[in-house]
Amino acid sequence: MNRPFVFSHAVRTPQDYFWERFFGILPGFLSWAILIGITLFSFTRPLYAAVVIIAIDIFWLFRIFYMTLFLVLAYAVLAIEKETDWIERCRLLEKGQRALSILRKKRWLVGKRGKIKRWFDFKNQERELREALRRKIRVPSFDSIYHVVLIAAAREGAEVIEPGLEALSCSRFPAQRILPVLAIEERAGAQQLEMAEGLCRKYRRHFFDFLVAVHPDGIPGEARVKGANATCAAKQTARFLEEKKIPFEHVVLSCFDADTIPSANYFAALTYHFMRHPNRTRSSFQPIPVYHNNILEAPAFVRVLETGSSFFQLVEATNPEKLVTFSSHSMSFKALVEIGYWPVDMISDDSAIFWKALIHYGGDYRVVPMYVTLSMDVVTADSVAKTLVSVYRQKKRWAWGVENFPIVMRAFIQEKRISFASKLRYVIKLLEMHISWATLGFLMTLIGWLPAIFAGQEFSNSVVYYNSSRITGLIFNLASTALVITIILSHLLLPKRKTHYPFSKRILLALEWLLVPLVFTFLSCLPALDAQTCLMAGRALEFRISEKKRKKMAPKP
Repeated sequence: MNRPFVFSHAVRTPQDYFWERFFGILPGFLSWAILIGITLFSFTRPLYAAVVIIAIDIFWLFRIFYMTLFLVLAYAVLAIEKETDWIERCRLLEKGQRALSILRKKRWLVGKRGKIKRWFDFKNQERELREALRRKIRVPSFDSIYHVVLIAAAREGAEVIEPGLEALSCSRFPAQRILPVLAIEERAGAQQLEMAEGLCRKYRRHFFDFLVAVHPDGIPGEARVKGANATCAAKQTARFLEEKKIPFEHVVLSCFDADTIPSANYFAALTYHFMRHPNRTRSSFQPIPVYHNNILEAPAFVRVLETGSSFFQLVEATNPEKLVTFSSHSMSFKALVEIGYWPVDMISDDSAIFWKALIHYGGDYRVVPMYVTLSMDVVTADSVAKTLVSVYRQKKRWAWGVENFPIVMRAFIQEKRISFASKLRYVIKLLEMHISWATLGFLMTLIGWLPAIFAGQEFSNSVVYYNSSRITGLIFNLASTALVITIILSHLLLPKRKTHYPFSKRILLALEWLLVPLVFTFLSCLPALDAQTCLMAGRALEFRISEKKRKKMAPKP
């Protein structure tokens, strides 16, 4: 019988150590091999290198066009579901077959009034209800669902945490069934505990209860990471729920960063998705993170970078088969307890919890996309230079998700319940994502010019050179179309403020997108390559809290 797999970098046998190091080296090796190989080819075989670069450019730009198409579709769904009455959806879901006639009548009425968004909303709801009835899904009662909101804080003050608690208290889901859990670090000191207890006293009356969980410092086997703090708080929450006799299978846990502000619809939408899903206790639920709390106060390069991150998550939501949890997300509390909580020695806890659950359940675990937003802070510091450093460190920490790769590969070698096809699909996803993250920016903005520079006469007499104008025109048209659509959507996604911005300000906000090549290369690709190089060398990344400041109250998402 196989020994149970431990989702950790701490290995038990020499064989485990070999595979850990081999797969830890592989992503960085492939990334560096691509970059160095094409660079050397540009000097020695520039014509061949030019063909490779053009092929990569065409592939990537068609992919951008594909992503832009799905970005528009995802935004359309987000806009439609923003007006959804999720509580009503939950109540109709409970009615089962009787709800179909109600939905048909509602759809007919809104169609007659020309309300297209509402018509599509009811049409989609009717389709989902038919699917639930066809699959004979046992829908739990809306009134039996509880939400635990775990807010992990390190050194963040009340000015960062309180807007999220205020948004929780204004949720359209009944606050009497919401349990905030503020997880703080003992090493943060007595002042942090006093702040947490003050928030508890102020907001407890609004909710089912309010827990403050203190994570002791220096526990053997733990690193100074968010996962260790969240695990400690979740264990205390489990004891609390047991005392209150609340079944874990009726509890949904949302693990939020300290700066997360949920929209008023978030928990109602989450409840609906949880109720209608046939495998709800083996699923995570991923919203769309947007970085809007202080985005208009941030430097231009930060706005472009973080808007791009939101767009990427929107596109990812259109492909549930490949979706992995990211940043703030939600999951069944029952599943969290069964898999043994978050890894306590890993930085990438948000993605690690998905891989840990997938392996624990032998591949029977999925991420359900939700077209509802959570708003968070962008990295800002006292100066542009400090902001640059903080942004770089944050992106390197995000790219450190590559640390999951050697653990997942070791698990796949041992795990027999997951099919080979599923393993191959996940391996390709992990490798393709991290390698393209670390290389594409350099290939398209820097290395891509080398073949033309060094080819000389050989290149000018080639068929590639003859067709290069047509290829360039195609690339330019696709890129321009995608850029225009991206600029429009970036403005539509920005938070609505009472402040009126002059036309010149709006033009400057649009022109910021011309920074994409530089921002993408040096504040996304370079940190990713740095993270993979650290993993290759066996150097552990130190967890650092990103510096975030707000000059004004964060807008409601």
